[in-house]
Amino acid sequence: MDIRNNNTTTHLKTAGGALVNWWRAATLDGLIVGVLWLIGLELIRVPFAPLWAILGGILQIIPTFGGMVALIGPVLAVAFSGHDEWRLGLVLGLYGLIVILEGLVIAPYVLHRTTKVPWWAAFLGPILLGIIIPFWGVLLAPPVLAIIFAFRKPSSPA
Repeated sequence: MDIRNNNTTTHLKTAGGALVNWWRAATLDGLIVGVLWLIGLELIRVPFAPLWAILGGILQIIPTFGGMVALIGPVLAVAFSGHDEWRLGLVLGLYGLIVILEGLVIAPYVLHRTTKVPWWAAFLGPILLGIIIPFWGVLLAPPVLAIIFAFRKPSSPA
């Protein structure tokens, strides 16, 4: 009985540690995206750029949809400030650049560095789980991958 409790405790600690590391990765990812938003919006001279950058970083925690929701503020700020369509196009281009950088470089790199999830798994996991479980798969893929790879045995040097 005591051995089972010890194994259960060990497994719960491993899974809990993996989830804490995933949360650290998600927070760092949001911080990096917020800084990218701030730099880009300041260069484009969008009104209330720091506010939109903070919201962009916070909303980054919501996979797939957070970035789209974060785009609404800067677009409306540019539209209502009387600026031309060129700036609106720059804001949309900035969003596209941030999405590509975050999805292909930042998120997989940060997830790998904090949770030891390989780059290919961090990139393909949300896609595959999104196909299997359309909405929830994308949301659950990063923490599930962190837990799965936390239980993998480290490979011994050969």
